[in-house]
Amino acid sequence: MSIIVKLLCLESCVAGRNYSTVSRILSYQLLIVLIIAVGFALFGGWQQGLSSALGGVAAFIPNLYFALRVYKSEGKPARKIMNAFYAGESGKLLLTAALFILIFRVPNIAILPLLAGYIAALSVFWFALLMR
Repeated sequence: MSIIVKLLCLESCVAGRNYSTVSRILSYQLLIVLIIAVGFALFGGWQQGLSSALGGVAAFIPNLYFALRVYKSEGKPARKIMNAFYAGESGKLLLTAALFILIFRVPNIAILPLLAGYIAALSVFWFALLMR
């Protein structure tokens, strides 16, 4: 039970500070991935927890790459910013595909928790739009 309290404290620390929207979304993605992975681990065993965590990581790492790529273009001309968006999105898609290829090489991966972790991490974007 204490881990849930710590997670809720982490969420309130993130929400209470003046972080950028991107930082907040990435923080919430990590939080959701952790909660979903712990839930699957508690109710389905460590293998399902690992599968869920790997699914969340397959969504988080490409999003982090994209955010860093776009952040580096801050203050540059509009054309360079757009190029950074296109390159970041292309890299994000390739990185996602590569991560899933690596994940499917791990033995005994449970598909449902893997997809649940992936979709949960991606759903943070939709909820972030609703909360703005």
